Amino acid sequence: MDQIVTLDSRQEAALQAVANKFVSVRKGDVMKALKEMIVLNGRLQDQLDARSAPRGRQGW
Repeated sequence: MDQIVTLDSRQEAALQAVANKFVSVRKGDVMKALKEMIVLNGRLQDQLDARSAPRGRQGW
């Protein structure tokens, strides 16, 4: 996750719209939305890590 992403203006506008909706669903509580996003990102990262882990005889 050491990657810097550059967005063009269209992508930035789309991201802003999604962020606004995410916060509004949480009744405007930005801190609650941020905390929830951190938890969701952690779960997604765990899933990605599990998929990229070498397959084989784990635990043997």
